[in-house]
Amino acid sequence: MRPLQTSAYGAWPSPIDAALAAAHDGTPEYVGFVGDEPWWTEPRPGEGGRRTLVRRRADGTEESVLPAPWNVRSRVIEYGGQPWTGQQGPKGPLVVFVNYADQRLYGYEPDVPGAEPRPLTPVSPVGGGLRWVDPQLRPGRGEVWCVLEEFTGDGPSDLRRVAAAVPLDGSAAGDRDAVRELTDDSRRFVTGPRLSPDGRRAAWLAWDHPRMPWDGTELIVADVAADGTLSGTRTVAGGPEESVAQADWADDGTLLYSSDRTGWWNLYRLGHDGTGTPLCARDEEFGGPLWKIGQRWFAPLDGGLIAVVHGRGATALGILDPETCEVVDAAGPWTEFTATLAVHGTRAVAVGASPRSAHEVVELDARTGRARVIGAAHTDPVDPAFYPEPQIRTFTGPGGREIHAHVYPPHNPGHAAPGDELPPYVVWAHGGPTGRAPLVLDLEIAYFTSRGIGIAEVNYGGSTGYGREYRNRLREQWGVVDVEDCAAVAQALADEGTADRARLAVRGGSAGGWTTAASLTTTDVYACGTILYPILDLAEWGSGETHDFESRYLESLIGPLAEVPGRYAERSPAGHADRVSAPFLLLQGLDDPICPPAQCERFLTELARTGQGVPHAYLTFAGEGHGFRRADTMIRALESELSLYAQVLGLRPPDVPRLELRK
Repeated sequence: MRPLQTSAYGAWPSPIDAALAAAHDGTPEYVGFVGDEPWWTEPRPGEGGRRTLVRRRADGTEESVLPAPWNVRSRVIEYGGQPWTGQQGPKGPLVVFVNYADQRLYGYEPDVPGAEPRPLTPVSPVGGGLRWVDPQLRPGRGEVWCVLEEFTGDGPSDLRRVAAAVPLDGSAAGDRDAVRELTDDSRRFVTGPRLSPDGRRAAWLAWDHPRMPWDGTELIVADVAADGTLSGTRTVAGGPEESVAQADWADDGTLLYSSDRTGWWNLYRLGHDGTGTPLCARDEEFGGPLWKIGQRWFAPLDGGLIAVVHGRGATALGILDPETCEVVDAAGPWTEFTATLAVHGTRAVAVGASPRSAHEVVELDARTGRARVIGAAHTDPVDPAFYPEPQIRTFTGPGGREIHAHVYPPHNPGHAAPGDELPPYVVWAHGGPTGRAPLVLDLEIAYFTSRGIGIAEVNYGGSTGYGREYRNRLREQWGVVDVEDCAAVAQALADEGTADRARLAVRGGSAGGWTTAASLTTTDVYACGTILYPILDLAEWGSGETHDFESRYLESLIGPLAEVPGRYAERSPAGHADRVSAPFLLLQGLDDPICPPAQCERFLTELARTGQGVPHAYLTFAGEGHGFRRADTMIRALESELSLYAQVLGLRPPDVPRLELRK
């Protein structure tokens, strides 16, 4: 037992510095099998934020398959999705992957001496070019089926998306006409086709503007002819108010899918009469928001069992027996699994984490029930006594509505504050806004809590994981419900004596940046705020300033611009900079196609015009897009955020460079 030293909140020394937090940012993603071997992508913050492809060999060793500068990441819909696929061939593994720099598909046989990745698709000079995602190898035909996103002009919405077949012989590398299109572009968005076990049917999801995939999608089935062409296309599930999040074929040839038709994403089996039969009706989620093409929450195993990522507010990895509706979850420390899942025989592989461990690759054997870590194993970079100790809380908001949150009190094993001092707290608003803050170890949170600053992650109304009714609270109420819920949590923490009412702050990125800025222009709850790559000007963002995927998102979050232009103007922080009285830090990537720098620049111009004289800082980062991936960027951003809190909240951290605030 180490002796406790008494020092003020915010002044506690911590071994968790910004460099350590940056080095451990990011998660393994996009698991899959190549033969018997599990493979996945893994971040490299210290290598410019690239993602490499990792394989686990039979002897248990892990090997990075692609050296720098190869970067396995797709830009389709800008958020990307499944960027690789593979199979075991006569010469060893054959993998097909998307390279971020040029967005071409490449084929690679890593076990062939002297082999290098070879391009399978051409480069387009038009707009954003040709992009690919969600590849699936088609056995016996020498093709990879995937989604093609093709720009037809220079504008962010000058594009089309179709399912396409790319030959593996490289004949399409210089010839766009060698790519065989499988579907037409009557719908704006599609996922990659999934082939039935006999290869005679294909299934995929589609939707169109103004819907987002969590609002409503259609499940499409078509017949596959011997020459690989599709016919008899029909819609078998979904609709404008039914979100089908994923579909896949069981080994008996039946089609399984995840639908929220009852208010929760549950699993269904498509019958021969075209009706969907629920497999396990529960008030919990067996699906989620399809932000990335190819996300998976379930995978059929041999013999009829189904591996599932499921839960209510948090997610577990389990094995579902559809005959009994029994789900047996993996035993272990993990409290959260991401939407990536792969199966081989009786083995299921996923990515899980907990409040005491970072994301790691986990294998669950359906035959034995044993779960074990097989990749990216968590190792404590510091004494785990410095990790935060979260509390799962439910607060009451306006009108008595429930608000879900994770509260992380200040925690340092060697330090305590004077008994009469209340701690500062920062409310974190997650991005999305159709998303959720997971309950996992985050060294960015530990960076603050170990110094004596509390964090409250708010899963405000509109968040996922709590059913469609909770998710729909944000319909036409963005900038209202999210702001109110965050403020209610902050005020409740102050009312109960957990937080210092005079030292409350708010921060968030993307949609969370919007909530932060909206909070600073509509409430007086917070002493300061940190705004990362935000939306600030609704009218401009919703009329051509963002990418195609979210270009009509505001129609559900705010309302149609043509019908409620006043609402867009009233809620936009960019038009109300005169209302900002609290200091703030604004952080922006200069290569962000989703929330471009112009949003920040107009806000700052308006702030200067009002002559408010609010202390603030604006930091930009060349080479960064939507979300920071480079270690040096993350270090600067985190240290600057701490300096803001130190200056405004009266803290004395011993190890932070001073951020220059100007008026």
